[in-house]
Amino acid sequence: MNDLINHRAFLGEGEHDFCLTDAMITELEHQTGTGIGALQMQMMQLQFKADHLALIIRLGLIGADMNPENAHRLVEAYVRNRPLGEVFPLALDILDARWNGKAQEVAA
Repeated sequence: MNDLINHRAFLGEGEHDFCLTDAMITELEHQTGTGIGALQMQMMQLQFKADHLALIIRLGLIGADMNPENAHRLVEAYVRNRPLGEVFPLALDILDARWNGKAQEVAA
């Protein structure tokens, strides 16, 4: 996993890593029928499909080496049927980590 594109956040039961690897971006594009650039723009303009939020989160978990069944279970329990305003920030942060990368910490 690449720390520059990894996002760590709380979901459901604790802290988890999320990473949209190249393979997960390919799968995201396939499942949404939308290129990653267009998807990023849709997210920024709040013109996304609701199901895309769960998909980004699930693929981010899998990209960070979580077992797909566990990722599915977490998304079903803690993402689906939740207020969109609650899950949108996490999905956006996962995309943003891949789009912009994470700033390197300055050594003391």
